[in-house]
Amino acid sequence: MSPSADTRDNSSRTGVWFIGARGSVATTAVAGCAAVAAGLQPATGMVTETLAFADSGLPALTSFVFGGHDVAGGPLPKRAEELADGGVLPYGLPAAVRAELAAADAEIRMGGPLPGDTRDDEELIAAFAADIASFAERTGVARTVVVNVSSTEPAPAEGASRLPASSLYAAAALRAGCAYVNFTPSTGVHHPDLAPLAEAAGVPYAGRDGKTGQTLLRAVLAPMFHQRALAVRAWSGSNLLGGGDGASLADPAAAAAKNAGKNRVLEDNLGALPEGEVHIDDVPALGDWKTAWDHIVFEGFLGSRMVLQTIWQGCDSALAAPLVLDLARLTARAHELQLTGPRPELGFYFKDPDGGSSALAEQYAALLAFGERLREAR
Repeated sequence: MSPSADTRDNSSRTGVWFIGARGSVATTAVAGCAAVAAGLQPATGMVTETLAFADSGLPALTSFVFGGHDVAGGPLPKRAEELADGGVLPYGLPAAVRAELAAADAEIRMGGPLPGDTRDDEELIAAFAADIASFAERTGVARTVVVNVSSTEPAPAEGASRLPASSLYAAAALRAGCAYVNFTPSTGVHHPDLAPLAEAAGVPYAGRDGKTGQTLLRAVLAPMFHQRALAVRAWSGSNLLGGGDGASLADPAAAAAKNAGKNRVLEDNLGALPEGEVHIDDVPALGDWKTAWDHIVFEGFLGSRMVLQTIWQGCDSALAAPLVLDLARLTARAHELQLTGPRPELGFYFKDPDGGSSALAEQYAALLAFGERLREAR
């Protein structure tokens, strides 16, 4: 029996409120959830659908109700068709789950701040929180998880008088009493001005920056070099990507925020950051597909120099969506059990987690232990 077929009373529904609700990741997650719940597609890539999480009391995929904020227009069914044309979604899937996409689209509200918006931070937070609360009341969900899957923003300037958009949404989630997941490198709940609110909210939160490709490999390879006592002298990387991520990461400040998590994995596991840089290039023709290349120079016995090169070619949306669904299930269950504050047990999913190891094997062990904790609480 899979976790989604849990025999626990799952009549209560769970809300998932996306920040960036019309983006590729959110659209893929909504369509994918509907497809898996209906048995149209397997749950490939969803760790919570493995036997390790059976009977952990996770909300069923059929219980999810989607909504969100976005500053972009265009209906979600049309966005899904575009993704299918690009090979991200299977042919025919948007038509098969059109009703679910339309239902989610009806629950998307305009985000902000938009150009010319005269509202201050407090007014924006209040408006966003009201949207989330209205969604919960209207749909009758037992609890809501807010998941940030919007475009990467630059780190806020020192001494900035206004909160960045990601922190406005995070504050709204906390005020609405929702669990919060930051799947982006943006500041979100980690802004110092939000610390009192995060502590008082009494909700679980997790982040930052989903680990889907290049950094996933780094989290495996860096511990290997360390454990085998091989000295890494240089580690360089390059990313070619298109779509919304490529466009937003063309901004050097946004790219710097993205690369911080990639470098943290190396520094944590190797003890020091080796020579080399990570470059991100916007290639619009690639759409949602990405190529990541790493070039690693390491030293072996008697000083012999060796090289390892890796190439990762994948679809970011298809890699991210199952992780987003996993995180929504895990944080919703944590919220149900009144497990509050940062959840380092979920570091398996992030480049820049809230504590714990940066080595993937150790992060996976912590995640499995968390699943057991959820199971024992039933």
